[in-house]
Amino acid sequence: MDNQNKPAVRVTIHEMARRLGLSVASVSYALNGRPGVGQATRERVLALARELDWHPSSSARALSRSRTDTIGMVLRRDPELLGNEPYYMHLLSGVESVLSEAGQSLMLRMVGRAQDSEVEGRDIDVYRRWSVERRVDGVIVLDRLIEDPRPALLQSLGMPFVMHGLRIDPDTGQRVIEDLVTDACLIVDHLSALGHTEIVAVTGPLALAHEVARRDAVAAESVERGMRVMFVEGDYTRAGAERVVAERLPQWRRATAVISSNDVMALGIQRMLIDAGRADMAMVSWDDSMLCEISVPSITALARHPEEQGRRTARLLLRAIESEPEQPEPAIPSTLIVRKTSAPACQEGSHAR
Repeated sequence: MDNQNKPAVRVTIHEMARRLGLSVASVSYALNGRPGVGQATRERVLALARELDWHPSSSARALSRSRTDTIGMVLRRDPELLGNEPYYMHLLSGVESVLSEAGQSLMLRMVGRAQDSEVEGRDIDVYRRWSVERRVDGVIVLDRLIEDPRPALLQSLGMPFVMHGLRIDPDTGQRVIEDLVTDACLIVDHLSALGHTEIVAVTGPLALAHEVARRDAVAAESVERGMRVMFVEGDYTRAGAERVVAERLPQWRRATAVISSNDVMALGIQRMLIDAGRADMAMVSWDDSMLCEISVPSITALARHPEEQGRRTARLLLRAIESEPEQPEPAIPSTLIVRKTSAPACQEGSHAR
């Protein structure tokens, strides 16, 4: 066989120790920058490592530190739907970029929809199994619930975790949810400037804490501006949004604008409004993505920078795993991207049927 076709044989520290006439411990100390060997010995070891193009085994390094070098995430989302939700794809991209730089891996599990009672407890079972099997060093928890059992469980398991979307406020030192009030101001101010006074807001599942915070913020900001809002609960899916519009549109006769809690629902709402002859209704989505950009008409949306959110959450978790104190961080400011659905309010009564 041609030597060039032979598979490369990994050189171990045992082989390096044999070649150098040193103990395995001395080679290990030198490679890992630990005390216990002289400078001359350290340089000999490092020179041989460079010559052999030797790199440490991540699994062996993790084992020596009783670590897995793996971070866990459990999503209450159907696997076939995840690819349709740009927010989560960008979020995962941000998380993965930080973990990759840190030599960490991501273990992802999907256990069904956030509002599906049949999957209740499946995520808890995953956390317990990971803890028993020592599969991960820590977890990122998403979609915080109003009554959420996961923080107490993870604390009881001694598993480091970070609740995505929470941060320590630099001014108060308190742990707070992301700045949804400012986001609500951006949306409501924009619609108010266009003359809208009657609005429909299609929320996500109201079992989720951030959806309740959004609803309350929009309601408060609207009252201050003399606007009225009708809230309708959705499920984040396009089909679900289409059902909502089909069932509720007769009640929206006076409404001139719609706020959608994500971009996927915005597409479903838009399609139904166009089919019903209500294409002149303004639309704003809480999530921006290419879906909003390429839709016809294009949809005004909040750019909330999910990749940067993911990077920050991953950094927080890595610090928590190392027992480093959590540092206050300002909110990541959102930007309102104005597109074709930023239509001025139509004249009152024009939608009477």
